[in-house]
Amino acid sequence: MRDTFELEGRIVDLFRRRIFPGRIIVEGGMISGLEEVPVSATHYILPGFIDSHIHIESSMLIPSEFARLAVVHGTVATVSDPHEIANVLGIEGIRFMIGNGKKTPFKFFFGAPSCVPATPFESSGASLGPEEVEQLLRMPEIHYLSEMMNFPGVLGDDPVVLEKLRLARTYGKPVDGHAPGLRGEEVAKYIRAGISTDHECFGMEEAMDKAIYGMHILIREGSAAKNFDDLIPLLNHFPDQVMFCSDDKHPNDLVEGHINDSVKRAIRMGYDLFDVLRCCTLNPFRHYKLPVGLLRQQDPADMIVVSDLEDMNVLATYIHGTKVAENGRTLIPSVEETTPNFFRASRISPDDLAVPAEGTHIRVMEAFDGQLITEMSEAEATLKDGLAVADPERDLLKLVVINRYRPSPPAVGFIHRFGLKRGAIASTVAHDSHNIIAVGTNDQDLANAVNLLIENKGGVSLSAGPVNDVLPLPVAGIMSNHDGFAVASHYRDLDRQAKDLGSSLQAPYMTLSFMTLLVIPQLKLSDQGLFDGSTFSHTSLFIK
Repeated sequence: MRDTFELEGRIVDLFRRRIFPGRIIVEGGMISGLEEVPVSATHYILPGFIDSHIHIESSMLIPSEFARLAVVHGTVATVSDPHEIANVLGIEGIRFMIGNGKKTPFKFFFGAPSCVPATPFESSGASLGPEEVEQLLRMPEIHYLSEMMNFPGVLGDDPVVLEKLRLARTYGKPVDGHAPGLRGEEVAKYIRAGISTDHECFGMEEAMDKAIYGMHILIREGSAAKNFDDLIPLLNHFPDQVMFCSDDKHPNDLVEGHINDSVKRAIRMGYDLFDVLRCCTLNPFRHYKLPVGLLRQQDPADMIVVSDLEDMNVLATYIHGTKVAENGRTLIPSVEETTPNFFRASRISPDDLAVPAEGTHIRVMEAFDGQLITEMSEAEATLKDGLAVADPERDLLKLVVINRYRPSPPAVGFIHRFGLKRGAIASTVAHDSHNIIAVGTNDQDLANAVNLLIENKGGVSLSAGPVNDVLPLPVAGIMSNHDGFAVASHYRDLDRQAKDLGSSLQAPYMTLSFMTLLVIPQLKLSDQGLFDGSTFSHTSLFIK
């Protein structure tokens, strides 16, 4: 780090939509001078990238380790919803995220989670009512009210929901949305309630409908949910209302790329350079009122140097004048951190997962690669000795969710299109309440995979006969406090092993983690049983 330095190159000016040769003078972390002068350098200097909506916890890394990986790809800031750790540890979990984020040169902008728990149909470790939300909104480190997943509560004028929205208005902080499939007058009412973004659009018609009403649309490209190809045409119609986000990014994918991937793809598809760049710089800066530099005099020196404007190879990343990455190598050191947690589940046996037959036909969850949504189908159960069992020959696997916060019997369902031919995988990264979730071909491997998580008080695991492997996640059962690159390597190996067991999904563990997300249609499984998102109520496994 140098207190004063100069940087020359071809400077990208987002405000005047031009590129010019010049010199940037940095003093004390701020841009003190910006000169248009002839330079020999052929590289380009851009504002650093902002991820407009992400759950840091889904990277399985604490914020300080997430930063070490993200800066390599030119990310300097995130709009971060700490919803996941809040479901486990409440306000103390959010304070942990803020405190750890302050230990590293990266700009984390956290929100106040609006829906903890997301629904009353699952067991979580904490609950944030209006009093707790107001306590958070008072904090200068809290920049917005996080995604309002309870859109039925908004439409039905639920008093608790309306009070949280009122508090956000009182403190002058924007409100993020979460309204998959909402259209017409219903989405108009949702927006009138003060909700200004959505990252859950499945297609252009839905996105256009919401954008016409004035909503900002976040184009998501994460590890499981990938909407870039379907939604990027929106940029031609509403360039000032589009932002890029990853929402959920697993560590192996974060090592490979981040928001820079969406930027490169959009530019290669022929979209206007300045419109593309504003999606991850100017638009989130304006919408969330972020103190992030945009290459203007007296701005913080938050900037990246790239080789060219097509490949976007990041040569260096600076945050507040500190060089934090260079030529694909992070310059941010790891920090030591504690491991707060809430984990009280008891070991299980294969017999605990038995499903006595109460009929011949069952409701089955249909999973989809690259999507959070599921569908509900009906199938004839495979019966053996009076029990409904997994049938990998039919790709009919057993799905299990177990309460991690107190000893409780497992909830069991069946899932199609997961593809495992043998073994089982399990995780305590299970949105939104982060109970234990497992999918497998037989009860013995399922029990083994689950018990590995219980022994380690959280993680992701795999069991297939004599093969047993686990990546411990000791921070709230959803994050590691170890080196992010090592975590990514171990997770990559588990992902490969899951695919070797037969899964054809792009991200088996990420897809598994969303099979408990009750606010995304249609059929999901919580620790309390099967849940029908179309009726927003529990339903039975057997069809009678």
